[in-house]
Amino acid sequence: MFIAMNRFKIVPGKEREFENVWRERDTHLKDVNGFKEFHLVKGEQNSEFSLYASHSVWRSKEDFINWTKSEAFKLAHKNAGQHKDLYLGPPNFEGFEIVI
Repeated sequence: MFIAMNRFKIVPGKEREFENVWRERDTHLKDVNGFKEFHLVKGEQNSEFSLYASHSVWRSKEDFINWTKSEAFKLAHKNAGQHKDLYLGPPNFEGFEIVI
């Protein structure tokens, strides 16, 4: 299995708006080959930012990579630039293959 995570630093006071963007968007993941589950998780908050991570689980790294090249991926990310005011910089991607 493969876990794909994007870490986001969110402008203080914009947390609810950020969460709503994720809650209301169509991820287009439901029928994607190899997709297992998705979670948006919230981490530490300080005076500079609130930390979030998108966390998706895939059957394999290959399935994840195939999704990133798919029409479903393009559709899921088509409006990503509309909410730049919520973010302190671009997301930080981290990918992990499960070993145990």
